[in-house]
Amino acid sequence: MRLARVEHGHAFKEKLILWLLGVIAGARAPGVLRTILYRPSFWGKRQAPINQRVMRGPSEWSVGEREIFAAFVSRLNQCPF
Repeated sequence: MRLARVEHGHAFKEKLILWLLGVIAGARAPGVLRTILYRPSFWGKRQAPINQRVMRGPSEWSVGEREIFAAFVSRLNQCPF
């Protein structure tokens, strides 16, 4: 479970980004994005490139398979995905 501060404590710019993404996608922004946008100078700038490489970079696994793996691990950790 994410800390309430990480879930809802974003600065105005990040709140606007999350809101716009929610409107465009028709769903709430994913938790990983909410985490990356919380204190981006401390966490997001370092974590986002790693996430991009892992989830979208070259691999024997398809993007869909990697997404399923991430959802499965989140479920095992009792973390909403």
